[in-house]
Amino acid sequence: MSGELDALMRDTVDGSAATVVLLRDGERGVEVLLAERPHRGSFADAWVFPGGAVDEADAAGGSLDDEAAARRAAVRETLEEVGLVLAPNELVPFAHWTPPAGSPKRLRTWFFAARVPEGELRLAPDEVVRAEWLRPIDVLERHAVGAMTLWPPTWVTVHGLTDAASVDEALAELGSGEITPYISRYNDDRTAVIWQEDEAFDSDAEHAGVHAVPDEGPDAHGNQHRLIMDRLPWIYTNTLGAGF
Repeated sequence: MSGELDALMRDTVDGSAATVVLLRDGERGVEVLLAERPHRGSFADAWVFPGGAVDEADAAGGSLDDEAAARRAAVRETLEEVGLVLAPNELVPFAHWTPPAGSPKRLRTWFFAARVPEGELRLAPDEVVRAEWLRPIDVLERHAVGAMTLWPPTWVTVHGLTDAASVDEALAELGSGEITPYISRYNDDRTAVIWQEDEAFDSDAEHAGVHAVPDEGPDAHGNQHRLIMDRLPWIYTNTLGAGF
């Protein structure tokens, strides 16, 4: 990790969290489990992966911020929210998200992936309204017509899974490289999320109106890693191949 990136990762947040992308091979391709949150709280009505905050018990006397604590939190939250039992050593870590300043709950989140274990879904009624197994392309299509609320990390993760031919292939790809950091910031009117590789990540460039430049626009230039959210469908631009 470069010194500049390391400095960005030291940005103060409200805590740590962990989430699990559960995958299975469906009749028409890879499917991902998404759970709808209740109509309250910081992620009201959003469809998310099972997960939640890392607590002191997860840290087991160590740091709340390390991978071991995140694995324990991921296993615990998956059991609490959807009733599935995961083995911590089977979780594949692939991303580490730092939310933009101004987010409702600013938790730096570890993203893991895993094949769904045997067992039936048992939803926690106070945390999950319903859950569905969906192909990534179907998730994006629902979101594109306004039928599903997603947060940027969920959208980008699902987008990255659209070409996976099988769970084996998806897990192999997610586990093939280093854990990808996503240091996030909003543009001036919160219509776009910009990540650290983007030339507009610095504050001066951020206020230059990056949200007005679509990825296919003739004025687009330089390194770009951003998600434009001022209209549906959202537009994702990644000229550096960062992420997965």
